[in-house]
Amino acid sequence: MAINLAKFLILFFTISICNAVTNPSPISDSHRSAALQLFDGSSSSLEEACDALRVFEILALENKPDVSITTCRKVVENLGSSSSLKDLFYALKVNGILKCKVDKGVFQDIASRLKAAVNDASTLVDIYYTIGSLVLIKDQAPDIDVLLADADGTFHSIKALSQSDGRWRYSSDNPESSTYAAGLALEALAGVISLASSEIDQSRVNTVKSDIFKLFDSIQKYGMDDGTFYFDEKFGGGREHQGSLSTSSSVVRGITSFAAVTSGKIDLPGDKILGLAKYFLGIGLPGSAKDFFNQIESLALLESKRVPVPLVLSLPATVYSLSKKDQLKVTVNTVLGSAAPPLTVKLVRAFHADAKHSAVIEGKELQYDQSSGLHVMGFPDNVDVGTYVFVFETALHDSGSENDYAIGGQIHVPIYVTGIVKVSNAEIAVLGSDLGSDETQKTLDLAGTDVVSLSANHLQKLRFSFQLITPHGHTFKPRQALLKLKHETKYEHIFVVRNTGKKFEIILDFLGLVDKFYYLSGRYDFELTVGDAVMENSFLRPLGHLELDLPEAPEKAAHLPPLPVDPYSRYGPKAEIAHLFRTPEKRPPQNLSLTFLIVTLLPFIGFLVGLLRLGVNFKNFPSSALPAAYAILFQLGTAAVLLLYVLFWLKLDLFTTLKALGFLGAFLMFVGHRTLSHLASTSAKLKSA
Repeated sequence: MAINLAKFLILFFTISICNAVTNPSPISDSHRSAALQLFDGSSSSLEEACDALRVFEILALENKPDVSITTCRKVVENLGSSSSLKDLFYALKVNGILKCKVDKGVFQDIASRLKAAVNDASTLVDIYYTIGSLVLIKDQAPDIDVLLADADGTFHSIKALSQSDGRWRYSSDNPESSTYAAGLALEALAGVISLASSEIDQSRVNTVKSDIFKLFDSIQKYGMDDGTFYFDEKFGGGREHQGSLSTSSSVVRGITSFAAVTSGKIDLPGDKILGLAKYFLGIGLPGSAKDFFNQIESLALLESKRVPVPLVLSLPATVYSLSKKDQLKVTVNTVLGSAAPPLTVKLVRAFHADAKHSAVIEGKELQYDQSSGLHVMGFPDNVDVGTYVFVFETALHDSGSENDYAIGGQIHVPIYVTGIVKVSNAEIAVLGSDLGSDETQKTLDLAGTDVVSLSANHLQKLRFSFQLITPHGHTFKPRQALLKLKHETKYEHIFVVRNTGKKFEIILDFLGLVDKFYYLSGRYDFELTVGDAVMENSFLRPLGHLELDLPEAPEKAAHLPPLPVDPYSRYGPKAEIAHLFRTPEKRPPQNLSLTFLIVTLLPFIGFLVGLLRLGVNFKNFPSSALPAAYAILFQLGTAAVLLLYVLFWLKLDLFTTLKALGFLGAFLMFVGHRTLSHLASTSAKLKSA
């Protein structure tokens, strides 16, 4: 039980640290490994194949599965047939990555069909796939005319679906607005601008930019106030519900696409762009391929410099050891892990988690290590063992590039400083009824293995105390300080050792504990558990035992509860099962058994004597080869029957014997009949002669 408690404390403290660390890190090798597992080359549709190829392209994977042959076959089939707008769109996207061999005439036919379908499209989704396909053809076959004759009209028809809050409707017949549809509309509008034969009215473009700002007004904070933002879908008008990840990804695709085709930058708030990056990174490793694609592509678009590029401040570790003289390490990268421009990382202030208004570090600039690309700092002497919150701030060296990057404001990161805590002045004493009289007092070295042996009665008390000192000489208060007394009958009692200022102390008054101890006298083993997430030498050790003499239990005293059943006991060895058998019947005397055996052998002996008296010979034994063989087999079969009788007597049961006898009987009947037929024929010939 003690070992289990120690494991539980270690696991609890570890989980506590892991859960507290919410600062996301850029894309790492774990994402690349997950991509190879999620996209294994077994795509069932061109959309899935497109997602896989796009992820491989962004992450620059080398050991990716080769699906170009089978995928290009699907692309050619879809481009050469009257596929749906969605299949056609993804076939063109895949072709843009794989560069499949597609005839120029195929592109020409598709472009003509799509240009005619633009004016007939009645929903935002149809317009999105149509315009998007034309843009893809423009990139893959520049000499084909894909420009829109009435780009202004198409732009207006899409803009007519917008709402006052920056969201869009899917069609004019549906009054519900959608954030996910806003991303599709912005992508479609960006496509219309790139396909326009003449420049779109700038006032209309500026109106769309205003819609983007309104859309950002509806962005939501994620969880705690740590600067993480995301877009959520509020539309539910019969269409498939889109989660926050797909909705945020749709908005990012739309904004970056629109920013890429318009003049001048869209002045989006940098803290919200950085908040979106934190949201995508904070997801970790999505479980589905579509979510993984949305995460990776959104991060790649945020790094495409169409909007302020978010810079992510992260820490390789948030647990630092004073005993190992660790240094604080901070790294700043883009969301995909690329190097950040020259900048300064400053520790604005650091404070203890329990004293937010008392800073231990203020205004400390971290040193940049060019060899490792890290910003480092040693811990000053006033940083002792404990849990802290470090507040960081970054500043670009080139002030002119501030609009190109989103660095956010102050970033709060929980930091755990661990160390070896000194355990000293441990004393255990048995007191009389008066606390001032020490009848027995002993000292303990809790860092060693020594134990004590004590005795007490119900009129006495037990006092136990010790001190915990941090590496810098301060009193340390652990999360757990428990004293456990375990009776020889396995009943346990756990007490919390309280902090009384400079030391931890507990006094057990046995007179007041007789009911809790169920008046059980005898030996009590006691052990101490001291543990904390930042205490490197947390321990659980036995202190010794106590012979306790308690009075007899009165009639109305509480009865002993049943001992709790160890849940792991069902996996241990089971108790041996003792079977009860019927008492064997009394056997006859040995002489009687031997006499019965002789009597049973008498017929066989008589048979042998009869053979001798009759004068048995082999004069009539067949001399020809085949009849002789039948005669030999007949004799062997007869011997086998006799042997079967012996085996039945020794070990075989009746059913087994009958089965074997049936087979031997049929065999003897066959060979015996052939032998007797030969003898009869020979006898008939002799008589006729």
